[in-house]
Amino acid sequence: MTRSDDPRLRTDLAGISLRNPVILAAGTAGLCDELAGVLDLSRVGAVVTKSITREPRTGNPTWRIVPTKAGLLNAIGLANPGIDRFMDEIAPRLADVPTKVIGSIAGTSIEDYAHVAGAMDTLTEIPAVELNVSCPNVHGGTEFGTDPEVLHRLVAEVRARLGQTKLCVKLSPIAVGRPGMVEVAAAAIEAGADILTIANTIPAMGIDVRTRRPVLSNITGGLSGPAVHPVAVKLVHDVYVGVAKKARVPIVGVGGVSSWDDAAELILAGAGAVQVGTILFADPKAPIRIARGLGRWLDSQRIGTIGGMVGQVLDGR
Repeated sequence: MTRSDDPRLRTDLAGISLRNPVILAAGTAGLCDELAGVLDLSRVGAVVTKSITREPRTGNPTWRIVPTKAGLLNAIGLANPGIDRFMDEIAPRLADVPTKVIGSIAGTSIEDYAHVAGAMDTLTEIPAVELNVSCPNVHGGTEFGTDPEVLHRLVAEVRARLGQTKLCVKLSPIAVGRPGMVEVAAAAIEAGADILTIANTIPAMGIDVRTRRPVLSNITGGLSGPAVHPVAVKLVHDVYVGVAKKARVPIVGVGGVSSWDDAAELILAGAGAVQVGTILFADPKAPIRIARGLGRWLDSQRIGTIGGMVGQVLDGR
């Protein structure tokens, strides 16, 4: 038995059983199985597809991904084949993916999201869909994720289109002040969200000081990687304490996870699982290393299961 197959790492997300809590984040692992050549997908908890929209999208022109000192700037622009091609060309491959596949959905209207969700609901190989309401590098990409009333309508409509498929909502880190992240999360839960993903990239920008031009063709984009990790830890903790723990809605923490201790921080803050993304560009085998590290962490803490560590940060006062 390898550490990534450690039964103590088995995780339950709203009734979906994962072999471990390490999930490949949307937009970083292809449409479903593209990383299989460099990463044994049977050793991760799940993979999230690229965000699929109703119509095909070519995305933004280059440059649309640029490294920074502490992560990546990206403005891909939700490039994807659209739901019709996804159903025709990608869906037949899902049965051969040796882990759970979560379908990511994006759109510019409630009907767009609902249409794609309805199509994915017909696929037994997709046990959950993740609503991307928090993309900062497309026009209107965060409007659903910052307005509790609008988000409530969206989630309720999508929930009505789903049968047994679980509904996950990926929230924006820019929901600050009032209404803030807790209020937005509460609206999603009230409307029918089974799982919350917290959070997406942070709006950011880079400038080439020699040419005086933005480094991204879209001018602005999203910042991911180690720089955003402490922000993600706080947001997960806020939502866990503020609403998710009482509602018994699991959280998937995401933001700058590149090592087991990054994942452990999010779990202690309240996440039942974590997503890894940016690190895959540098080390596609990182998810296996992270899962093994979590097993050793359980040994050191003398805790029987990874679920026993969720939300167990100690009061430092």
